[in-house]
Amino acid sequence: MEDFSGYPIHEPGQFVSINLASSLSVDAQGLQKQIDELSSFSDAPSPSVTRVLYTDEDVKARSYVKNLMKLAGLSVREDGVGNIFGKWDGSERNLPGVATGSHIDAIPYSGKYDGVVGVLGAIEAINVLKRSGFKPKRSLEIIMFTSEEPTRFGISCLGSRLLAGSKELAEALKTTVFDGQNVSFIEAAKSAGYAEDKEKDLSSVFLKKGSYFAFIELHIEQGPILEEEGLDIGVVTAIAAPASLKVEFEGNGGHAGAVLMPYRNDAGLAAAELALAVEKHVLESESIDTVGTVGILELHPGAINSIPSKARLEIDTRDIDEARRNTVIKKIQESANTIARKRKVKLSEFKIVNQDPPALSDKLVIKKMAEAATELNLSHKMMISRAYHDSLFMARISPMGMIFIPCYKGYSHKPEEYSSPEDMANGVKVLSLALAKLSLD
Repeated sequence: MEDFSGYPIHEPGQFVSINLASSLSVDAQGLQKQIDELSSFSDAPSPSVTRVLYTDEDVKARSYVKNLMKLAGLSVREDGVGNIFGKWDGSERNLPGVATGSHIDAIPYSGKYDGVVGVLGAIEAINVLKRSGFKPKRSLEIIMFTSEEPTRFGISCLGSRLLAGSKELAEALKTTVFDGQNVSFIEAAKSAGYAEDKEKDLSSVFLKKGSYFAFIELHIEQGPILEEEGLDIGVVTAIAAPASLKVEFEGNGGHAGAVLMPYRNDAGLAAAELALAVEKHVLESESIDTVGTVGILELHPGAINSIPSKARLEIDTRDIDEARRNTVIKKIQESANTIARKRKVKLSEFKIVNQDPPALSDKLVIKKMAEAATELNLSHKMMISRAYHDSLFMARISPMGMIFIPCYKGYSHKPEEYSSPEDMANGVKVLSLALAKLSLD
């Protein structure tokens, strides 16, 4: 009928999209090989990966990614803190482009897929579109974000926070943020070839709101839902609101045998009691989306026969409901004060390090991702992300969305982290098609 009449039955955009969907071909084995090669840039033996911001292995990994971007025909640039951008110019360069990307830094003894799939997979997505003969109208750009993990300087999503215009962070990084080796951020950045002549003005990294028409991040789920339900794709509708706290108690130390129990002011026990209080207050919310974790608990002097005179906790709390999460934080602070009074120790610090709002995915971006999955005959479901991602901060710059793919048993941040070549290829296809759709909008 179409051939006879000379007119397409489908809407033009749908007709192009369906044709494109059938022509997308992912080099899944090549992508897996690149992920394996990138994992070799590590300060931990295989299969673990440790890749910390501005270390020698991080610098080598950055060079590897930049080379892949260039091989894909992208123009590459870096900003003052090492966010890396690879751009494919569209036919209408005056229009805001469409961006994608993730991170490649890895916490100690973790896996090789977290973040990496969203960077190397994005490069493959561009290659997929080029092989299909697609020509973008809006430019397509890949971003490799600096330091999504808080490993070295205690700040998660450092690069994307700065891109989103965090003046407080730009100011703090000039003088006050140090890592465990007492190396300042500026010194570390300079050692990796960044922050040259920019220590007085890291605001040069900031992007204006509306710099991109849309942003999509491809990522492993870091949870078991997709695998357990036998689904191919997760379309992320929201990212939970994270906050982190630092708490310190000071008591009186002493000999473990000589100081009798009624006379102790044990900072360690105060910290232990607060850790249990965190669990209690999170469960009181009666929502499965409220979580709390005491990830660091340090005792001083740290000897088996010495009563702890100091104790430090670092606490992570998250929820998709900001007000509910903030109520938990308030209760934790009240408990910290109560525990300090009861145990006759000093609450020397209670600091909210960050208290970020949740981020909602954009309706148009959700629509394009879901359409892409459907046209590719891939099963999908709407879901939220309880983990932190650079997308949370990119939402402050442009409309945002995320694509999740299954990972083995939901494992992440451990060597057993794994996503199959087939699952990665599915994610790359959905990303490719969604980028194409948004580029033509």
